[in-house]
Amino acid sequence: MEEYRGLHERISALKEERDAVILAHNYQIGPVQDVADLVGDSLELSRAAASMDCEVIVFCGVDFMAETAAILSPKKMVLLPAPDACCPMAEMVTAGEVRLLRERYPDAAVVAYVNTTAEVKAESDICCTSANAVKVVESLHEDQVIFVPDRNLALYVARFSKKEILPWEGYCIVHDRFTPADVRAAREKHPEAEVIVHPECRPEVIDLADGVFSTSGIIRHACTGEGKEFIIGTEVGILHRLGQECPGKWCYPLSEMAVCVNMKKTDLQKVCTALERLEPRITVPEEVARRARTAIDRMLAVK
Repeated sequence: MEEYRGLHERISALKEERDAVILAHNYQIGPVQDVADLVGDSLELSRAAASMDCEVIVFCGVDFMAETAAILSPKKMVLLPAPDACCPMAEMVTAGEVRLLRERYPDAAVVAYVNTTAEVKAESDICCTSANAVKVVESLHEDQVIFVPDRNLALYVARFSKKEILPWEGYCIVHDRFTPADVRAAREKHPEAEVIVHPECRPEVIDLADGVFSTSGIIRHACTGEGKEFIIGTEVGILHRLGQECPGKWCYPLSEMAVCVNMKKTDLQKVCTALERLEPRITVPEEVARRARTAIDRMLAVK
């Protein structure tokens, strides 16, 4: 767009000067997604960052995502343009609480959703994403699994596992807000549309959905599925990418209120400023990073 042309040109020049790549999460605002080299989910972006030939990574997302990129790319400079962009769910569990859980359940494995701090990952046995959570849990030898921090994702995993899942009482403030009434209202408004939701939604919402997918899974399903209309049960930022990648499909938000204010804290000016100043920089203490990387690597080894 014309109003962003000057910033786009400045960012493009700075990227070349700094040998930088810009990564943007699916929930970022449209202009930030448009300037990014890659748009995707948190782990998808962090893994890509580790393989990219660059010196600087500008991570347009929230804090735990930039931490994960720093863990997987220890020799690269990782910048978070909006330093106050946090994930409330990630802050709902601490490393100390995980240690207490281990004392209470000594025979249990600890699975940490990637939506956690580096310190929590470091205290866990293995990480998971919303896409591979069931496979990760089933890969474990233990019959008892502590799952942090998302209770809704834990309950979703429990549907497909005979293991005893012990959920922590965390939740995503966006996905947990969806209600069965939202689903019924959306179906009434778009009767031909397929309802697809994120597994961070409440069980009673999942029960009413036609499909449950991670953010990347939602995009794949909408783009390749036979249906022409979809009601999307996740953060509204994903609609921008769906509009670009799924021509001929109609995607509607399950709720217009599904907005993550932290994801919306990044704008083009902050991206530009981060590249100019090479800050705010995200670093993870070496010992924490080493232990957290072990949990992430164990997840990546699960087929």
